Amino acid sequence: MQDRIPDGPMRELLATVLVALDIPAPATAGGTEAHGRVLNDRAMHARIALRDALDGPPLGVEWTTRYLRERLAESPPTGYVTNAQAHTALAAGKTWSEAVALPGGEPR
Repeated sequence: MQDRIPDGPMRELLATVLVALDIPAPATAGGTEAHGRVLNDRAMHARIALRDALDGPPLGVEWTTRYLRERLAESPPTGYVTNAQAHTALAAGKTWSEAVALPGGEPR
């Protein structure tokens, strides 16, 4: 018995849905609003793609996956500082306030 989803169009779609939903967490509470907006937008597109795949998309799963990737490219996880970005800045010698500031100086 194989538990792994076999390579193919459906696996590609599911992997793309994971990319949509698995965005980095914000480093501070100030970034949660931007994180939530991005995640909500990406989750909406992922839900639409999954619904299309389950209903039998008229243009095929491959097309649905490409379309989802295009929508995700329009909604990158930006507008907040991630934990990884903050830790990288700290390792480079920045203060916490500097590490969690967006370009332009506003902490997020």
